[in-house]
This record gives sequence, structure tokens and C-alpha cells, in this order.
Amino acid sequence: MNAEDSMSIRSRAMAALIRATGDDPARLGLTGTPERAARAHAELFDGYDINPQALLAKAMEPADGYAGLVLVRGIRLYSHCEHHMLPMEGLVHVGYLPDSHLLGLSKVARAIEVLTRQLQGQERLTREIADIIEKVAHPKGVAVAVVARHHCITERGVRQTDSDTVTVVTRGTLDSNPGLRRDFLGLCGLAG
Repeated sequence: MNAEDSMSIRSRAMAALIRATGDDPARLGLTGTPERAARAHAELFDGYDINPQALLAKAMEPADGYAGLVLVRGIRLYSHCEHHMLPMEGLVHVGYLPDSHLLGLSKVARAIEVLTRQLQGQERLTREIADIIEKVAHPKGVAVAVVARHHCITERGVRQTDSDTVTVVTRGTLDSNPGLRRDFLGLCGLAG
């Protein structure tokens, strides 16, 4: 589907959504809203157009003997849950023990941004980040922790405004070595 057709479909859908809420998309305050909302929607979900694995693979360099933990903490997460299409926001922490190559740190954050610009489940997102790092860098170990607030919990249903969800995936030496796993979680502020 070309971009023009995609925007037309989105605009019509936004107008229908406005009508479904009981309002009129032709009302003075809403004139042009379906088109603006369609452009915003296209931007929020542009992660389907980029290959995060290829993006990450472009930024590799030799480890030159560095064998310690590499940790990128506090990567901002803003996505939409695949169940209610409501926002989820929080932080992603990624750690890995390099083997022969290091990843470009900004590309780690960029690959995560690509994944978050898709409809996501937090558990799947956590796993996908670990999968991509394993496939691209072949590290000795990888760990990913995601801490997020889901608007489907905070704004509707049970309305638990202080709750967040934590998901953790560990693989390789970051899974098999309890001390390394504990270090990762502690550095992320998740160990008690």
C-alpha cells in the first residue's frame, strides 16, 4: 500500500472514531482533526518500516579485549499496547557481555525506538530486544529489563495509577551466573 492510500485509510478511520465517540468530525473545533490524527498515527507506528536488526548491525566495532558488562540504562520507552492500543511508557535497560564485538550505544537505543513504534506487549518487547542483540552481536550474555506503566491499567479498568510492570530476560552468562544477573539488576535499580 502506498503512503497516500495509507493516510486516506487512517483519516477515514479517525473520522469514524470521532463519530463513534458521539462527536462530529465536521464541527469547528474538529475540522482537520482526522487528517492531523492520521499523520500522528503514522508517526507513532512507523516502526514497521525499519529493520531494527539491520540498524544495529551497522554500528559494530571490535571489542579489543573489553570483556566487562556493557550497560545502557534508562532508554525512554513510549509505545502502545497491542491489547488496548493505549500508551505504555517507561524505561528499558540493556546489558551485555561482549564476545568479539561491541554495539554502537546510540544504535541500541535507536533499535529499541523502532520496536516501540509498533503495537507491543511488554513481554514480547523485552524478548525481541534480547533476540536482536543476540543475533547481531553474539555476546556471551545479554539481559534486558523493562519497567513500564500501562495506561490500560492507570486510566481505565482498575485505575491503579501507581502500578508499573517489570519484565526481565537474561541469557547466556547473564542468566547462568547469578552474581552477574544480580549485578545487572542492581545497576538497573531493580535489586532489593
